[in-house]
Amino acid sequence: MSSSHPVKHVAIIGGGILGVSTAMHLACNGAKVTLVTSGSLADGASSRSIAWLNSSGARSAEYHYLRMLAMDRYRTWSNRHPESKEYLRFNGALKWAAPGESFRSTYAFERSGGYDSRWIDREQIPEIAPDVDASAVAEEGAIYNPGEGWVDLPHFVPALAAEAVSHGAKIIENAGRATVAVRDSRAVGVVLADGRTIDADEVVIATGGEVPAQLAALGVTVPDATPAAFVLFTDPVDLDVRTVLNTPRVAVRPTPDGRLVLDADWSEQTVVAEAGGTFTVPEHAVQGLLEEASKVLAGNPVLTADRVGAGLKPIPHDGEPVVGPVPSVRGLHMLFTHSGATLGLILGELLAEEIVTGESSPVLRAFRLARFNERAPGNAAGTGAWEPARQ
Repeated sequence: MSSSHPVKHVAIIGGGILGVSTAMHLACNGAKVTLVTSGSLADGASSRSIAWLNSSGARSAEYHYLRMLAMDRYRTWSNRHPESKEYLRFNGALKWAAPGESFRSTYAFERSGGYDSRWIDREQIPEIAPDVDASAVAEEGAIYNPGEGWVDLPHFVPALAAEAVSHGAKIIENAGRATVAVRDSRAVGVVLADGRTIDADEVVIATGGEVPAQLAALGVTVPDATPAAFVLFTDPVDLDVRTVLNTPRVAVRPTPDGRLVLDADWSEQTVVAEAGGTFTVPEHAVQGLLEEASKVLAGNPVLTADRVGAGLKPIPHDGEPVVGPVPSVRGLHMLFTHSGATLGLILGELLAEEIVTGESSPVLRAFRLARFNERAPGNAAGTGAWEPARQ
């Protein structure tokens, strides 16, 4: 980015991967930045993400390209920060189909686009992924993606924040619920929970699953498919788990301190959203995840739960990111996406570039809020229906 642009003061609401990444990229490119977050950094969706770095499966060409750029940025970060090997690793990922299904077409799709995808027969599992129980793998075999990996966001987000602060950014934690200050249809700052206002030239909302509600308060509709969800953190395990596993009944990835993070579609559906914004996870879902994870790991170890993290899982209605200016409120920008872990670095970079230069990124053209209006046939107000895509 050119340093010849006027210095802007940008206020960011949200202390997860997307907000902090944007803050870092803005600060590194000369903007004055103030980031506010309701609690501590990475205590929302970023604290309960499987954080699998990938562009696996069938996606639109534009979304696949964005995700490939995203993984490239993580590799660049890893090269610049050797210490990141503690929380960022590219040890590959393995996935296989449920009984009665096949991943052969998924493999063909990935290969047709040049994605690094390899078909692995059962007998190759011990060589590729010795941490996996080969007997749990589908008879047809599995897909191994050696270029995929994982990031531990509670470790990574503070590293991004430290770099942002070293370039002059100000971070305010435990600020309570902040709102956007709007005057004459323009965002002019952020109002903190205690009533204080932080004036700004531009404002970014990056509050995960809360984005649709916060924008609704400004009269802006964001089509939303955000569910309640949870991940489970095990106690430390005596098994060197390296690959990310995406199996029919459980997803597994390691943590820097020797634990495992587990989740699954079926278990997410058991979460109960309580009045007051709290969430309850049934014990049978916790035990079910532990049992399913044990079945796919070598030696079928007995796993125990350390804790669960439950809350909103941000997902736009069509499954793809919503990024950039909010058309009806000048000076306001949004970041709302599933796969925030994968996309965190690249979306922060591209949005920061747009804000600093005032020029739209061609890479983000397909991911604007206005696309939902365009998809509502015969309805300029955008109230038509469409089906959300699975991630």
